[in-house]
Amino acid sequence: MMKIFLADTTATRKLGITLGQSLNAGNVILLEGDLGAGKTTLVQGLGEGLGITDSIVSPTFTLINEYTEGRLPLYHLDLYRLEPNEVAALNLETYWEGVEVTPGIVAIEWAERLPYKPDSYLSVRLTYGDESARQVEMTPHNCTISEEVATMRM
Repeated sequence: MMKIFLADTTATRKLGITLGQSLNAGNVILLEGDLGAGKTTLVQGLGEGLGITDSIVSPTFTLINEYTEGRLPLYHLDLYRLEPNEVAALNLETYWEGVEVTPGIVAIEWAERLPYKPDSYLSVRLTYGDESARQVEMTPHNCTISEEVATMRM
């Protein structure tokens, strides 16, 4: 596990940009954290790092937003309004297995609601710090992260 302290939302977005520039098709990011902890801000940076120009917003009411014009597609999921049994019925593994969609990056907000996890993923937990600061704990599970991300300091 690696901990990164983020001074503000700009630093959170910068972390997302770095991830977007370094992740590969099939990578899954499981995001956890309280409301307002910076999950969507990080995904916005991720999209920017992938070269996506569309405005990235939380898919709280639509569940899944697909952005396909970047270096890789970005599949942004938000499970906030769902119970684990409802999530299981969605067959989300089609996104990280690339079965019915072009393989890309899958970012899942409120990942603690997943009743199952992919075989390989990057766990990202955001917590509040002082004022606008945040702390991020990133733990790769059967996946590798780039040297740039591994040595990142904000």
